[in-house]
Amino acid sequence: MERLLRTAVDAGITYFDTARSYDLSEERLGRHLGAFRQRVTLATKVGYGIPGVDDWTYDAVRIGIDDALRTMRTDYLDVVMLHSCNLGTLEWGEPIRALEDAKAAGKIRLTGYSGENDELRWALHSGRFDVLACSVNVCDQRVFDDVLPVAAEKGIPIIAKRPLANAPWRFAECPKGDYAEEYWWRWTTMRFERAGHSKLETAIRFAAHAPAVATAIVGTHKPEHLLAAKTEVDKGPLPEPLISHIRRRFHECDPGWWIGQI
Repeated sequence: MERLLRTAVDAGITYFDTARSYDLSEERLGRHLGAFRQRVTLATKVGYGIPGVDDWTYDAVRIGIDDALRTMRTDYLDVVMLHSCNLGTLEWGEPIRALEDAKAAGKIRLTGYSGENDELRWALHSGRFDVLACSVNVCDQRVFDDVLPVAAEKGIPIIAKRPLANAPWRFAECPKGDYAEEYWWRWTTMRFERAGHSKLETAIRFAAHAPAVATAIVGTHKPEHLLAAKTEVDKGPLPEPLISHIRRRFHECDPGWWIGQI
C-alpha cells in the first residue's frame, strides 16, 4: 500500500477516495499520506455503520466524520459524502444538515453525495451539495443526458466512479460475483469499435474527460496499472467521432433499464 500511494503522489495524483466501509482503507491512507497531507485531497463517505446508532441519522454522520478524522490522522477532510442513501433520507435532510454543520465547524471543506438515478438527480438540484460522485463510463451513460450538463452549468464538480466500468473486457464469459456482470452484458451488447485505441484507453479517456468530471477514481493494487491509466488520461479527450459513436451505441442498445449502477 505504501508503495502504491507514494507512486501515485510522485506521479502527481492528488485525489484519494475512501469510505468507512472500505475495510482498512481509511487507516492506511492516514498512515501513509500524512507526510503529503497538504498535497492531497482526502475524500470519504459516511452515514452508516456506527455501533448503537441508526444509519442515516444526524449522529451517524457526525460520529462518522469524527471517526474518519481520527483514523485518517488529519484535522480536516477535503470531501465528505453521504454514501448512496435513499431518496427519502435525502428529503428528510438530517444527514445533510450534519454535513453542513461539520463544514461550518471546519471539519470538512466540501459536502457531497455519492449515488445514482433519482437520488443523484435530487442531490444535483437540491443546492445542498458541493460535489457529486456517480458512475461515469462507457457502460453507464445516462448521466451524460442530464446530470453532467446540469452539473457543468451549475459549476458542481463530478467525481467519476467506475471509469473503467469494472473492466468487463477481462472476462471471456459473463463473470459471477466480480461486480462486473451488468457491465459485461452492456459492453458485449454495444460492441463499439475502438478505432485503434486500447480498451483501457477508450474507457478511461471517455470517462475522465466527460463534461463536469473533475477526477476519476481508479481502484487498483498495482502501481503499474495506476500509471498506465494516468498515461491514457494525460492524452486528453478521445476524438469527437469516437465519443459520438460510443454515445450512439449506448442509446441504440439501451433496452430501457440500463440505469446507473450503485
